[in-house]
Amino acid sequence: MSVEPDPDVVAGLDLWQQMAVPQQPQWPDADELAGVRTRLASLPPLVFAGEADALRAMLGAAGRGEAFVLQGGDCAETFAEATADNIRNKIKVILQMAVVLTYGASMPVVKIGRMAGQYAKPRSSDSETRDGVTLPAFRGDIINGYEFEESVRRPNPQRLLDAYHTSASTLNLIRAFTTGGFASLLRVHEWNKGFTANPAYARYEEIAAEIDRAIRFMAACGADVEALRTVDFYSSHEGLLLDYERPLTRIDSRTGLPYDCSAHFLWIGERTRQVDGAHMDYFARVHNPLGVKLGPTVTGDEALRVLDRLNPTGEPGRVTFITRMGAGKVRDLLPAVVEKVAADGRPVTWICDPMHGNTITANGYKTRRFSDVMDEVAGFFEVHRALGTIPGGLHVELTGDDVTEVLGGTEEIDEAGLALRYETTVDPRLNHQQGLEMAFQVAELLRAH
Repeated sequence: MSVEPDPDVVAGLDLWQQMAVPQQPQWPDADELAGVRTRLASLPPLVFAGEADALRAMLGAAGRGEAFVLQGGDCAETFAEATADNIRNKIKVILQMAVVLTYGASMPVVKIGRMAGQYAKPRSSDSETRDGVTLPAFRGDIINGYEFEESVRRPNPQRLLDAYHTSASTLNLIRAFTTGGFASLLRVHEWNKGFTANPAYARYEEIAAEIDRAIRFMAACGADVEALRTVDFYSSHEGLLLDYERPLTRIDSRTGLPYDCSAHFLWIGERTRQVDGAHMDYFARVHNPLGVKLGPTVTGDEALRVLDRLNPTGEPGRVTFITRMGAGKVRDLLPAVVEKVAADGRPVTWICDPMHGNTITANGYKTRRFSDVMDEVAGFFEVHRALGTIPGGLHVELTGDDVTEVLGGTEEIDEAGLALRYETTVDPRLNHQQGLEMAFQVAELLRAH
C-alpha cells in the first residue's frame, strides 16, 4: 500500500532555491535549464530507496566496528571514459582491495564506488585565464567541457541529461559485473595472487598466503566458495550540483519519505558544508545515508552542528564523517574533533580521505606522494586507537588503469615519470598497483587495531 507524501515535506525540498548556493555554474538560459530539470524529474530513478536503506544499515555497522568501508573511484568521471573496460577495471581493483581488507579486518567490507555520478567538481575560481583570455572554469562533464574554448566552457544544461544516461549505463554494467560471476571470490583472489607474484611486493606475500590457506580451508570443509559469486556494490558522488540532485529526488511509496535517487550515498564537500547553507538544507531533507567532508579547519563544535542539522535523532549510518586533514596535521587536529563527537554520543561512522589533504605540485603536475597518503591513513588509525573509537573506512581516489599520477609506491614513480601517463582532468589518482599496495598496508593496520 502506497503512502501519500506530506505536502510540507515535498515543499521543503525546494527551500534551498531561496538561498545562496555556492559552487554552482552560471547557466546562460534559465528556460532551457527548467526544461531539462522537468525532463530529469520524469525519468526513472537511478537507484532505489530500499538499496539506500540497506547501505545505511551497513554504514551503521561500520560505525560500530562490525564492518569496514571502502569507497573508491575517480576524482571526476568523464563521459568519454564510461566504457566497459574502464568500468570493469575500476570495479576489479575495488574488489581486489576489498578481499584483502575483508581478511585483514575479519569483517565485511562495504563496497562503494565513486562512480555513476561523480561528474561535478568544486572550483576555487569561477573562471580561468590563459594568454589574456578568460573563460568559465571547468566544473566537470555534467556542466561544461575541459577544452579551453568558449563554446565548450559555456555551461550547458543538456549535459545534465547526458550525465543521467551515462550514469544509468554505468550502473547497468556495474550490476552485471557484480552479480554475474565476475566478482566471484575465487576469481578476485586469483587476481591478487598475480599481484603478489611480483618480487617487488614480496612483503605482502604472507597475508596473501594466509588468504589462500583460508580459502582452501573453506573448500576442504565443503563450503561452496563459488556461492560467493555476487557482491553488494553501491554508488556515490559529491552532491554538488543541486539542479541535478533535486530533479532526481523521489518519494518512496513505502514510507512517503524523499530520497535522492541519483546515488545510494551522497556527500557534502568541504566547500559546501555550511550548516545554514543550501546544500545542508537540501540533504537534511532526504533520507539517503550522507557523508560530510571535514578538513583541517573544522572544530568539534562545527561537527556537532552538522549532526544537529543532518541527524538530530542519532540514527546509525545516517552520517559518515570523511576526514581530510593531511598527513602532517591529522595526529594534531583530528583527536579534538573525534573526542567531541564521541562525547556527544550520537553514532557517527568515521572514514579517512587521505588524498585531498596531501596535494602538491611537481614538474607542473598536481600530484600526491604515496608515502604521505599512507601516513595520513596510519595517523587516522592511531588517533582512533588512542581514543577507543572506530576507524570505519577509507575514501580514496583511484583508477583501475596503470596511470602515473601519484608519486612513489613500490613502483617508485618519480617526478619525471608523472609525464608518462598523467590522464586525470582534475585530481591525481592511485593506479591499480598503488591501490592494491594500500589495501595490504591497511590490512596490516586493521590486524593491529
